[in-house]
Amino acid sequence: MRSRLAAVGAAALAAVLLAPPAVASAAGPGAAPGADAAPARLISAHPSPEEVGRALARIARESDGRVRLGVAGRSNEGRPLRVATVGHGPTRLLFVTQQHGDEPLGTPAAVRALWALGVPNTAWHRWVRSRVTLDIVVQANPDGAVRDQRYNHDPSASGDYAEPGVGYDINRFHNPLTPIADNPVPESRAILRWWHAHEPRIVVDYHMQGRYLQPDGRETTASMLWPTTTLADAAAVDAGRQLAVRNYDAMTHIARANVTRYPGGDYEGIARNAYGILGSASLLVELSNLPPDQVEFQIRSAFVSMIATVQGAADRTIWRIDPARADTIPARGPSLPDDATAAAPAA
Repeated sequence: MRSRLAAVGAAALAAVLLAPPAVASAAGPGAAPGADAAPARLISAHPSPEEVGRALARIARESDGRVRLGVAGRSNEGRPLRVATVGHGPTRLLFVTQQHGDEPLGTPAAVRALWALGVPNTAWHRWVRSRVTLDIVVQANPDGAVRDQRYNHDPSASGDYAEPGVGYDINRFHNPLTPIADNPVPESRAILRWWHAHEPRIVVDYHMQGRYLQPDGRETTASMLWPTTTLADAAAVDAGRQLAVRNYDAMTHIARANVTRYPGGDYEGIARNAYGILGSASLLVELSNLPPDQVEFQIRSAFVSMIATVQGAADRTIWRIDPARADTIPARGPSLPDDATAAAPAA
């Protein structure tokens, strides 16, 4: 039965990902499991923390409690760091969105993924939820989100990876070598504590980048990278590379994204490195900051990444991927010269 459901799940995956975003009807007789998609107006592309809270409350209600809501901690201004959980299986996953407040598109993608995994209740959905438990820190930097800024809000911020008088770069403060109590960033502390409480097998961190052009003339629409620090052991790095290939295949073949390899650094405080050091299959996904008419395409690309990761963890196909295939993901090309966002700091 499980193998049959896994096979059906492959078709269901495509149905979930390709369903028009405005459709919210229940799957009828003979319809592929998971063909429901979140309502288009469930959440905006640049949601406020209050909008995120309303959308998650609606999903929890319409899922009959299959999507469970929690709070990992509080921001400096006291806003909740919301965590939504779906599934009850033994394989734990953690997704994080919007650590940088001005990089919002992973958040609406996460809300749609929670709907798609939690609201329908077909045999395939029940099977997936029996195999995995997915936690999503939805909008990890709410104080930055309300200001449309990269940093959190902390006027006392100082030192490396801080903008004095503004705040800290949350994605530089996951260092597993630093005692959590000594970490000055409440958002990072909350995510680290959540990791230690649940030890997820997979961690995916969703960001946004500038705009880049490939040698073949196509524009990069997304980039990704696994742990590159020498402090992560080989098994964790290989797992991150397997996860990268899974995401690359799904995003290029289903979402039709142009995905490249992100040129990230080795600092252990960056989330993709930190959680690789801790032993998770860790991945950074960067959505390019494309023009407004392509925002929906980018949200759906992240949605594809999320659902494909969950499906691959549920049927364990991720772990049968040759990690060496990650080396075939093309390097990201140069910045587009007329793109002001390309000058922003890299994630």
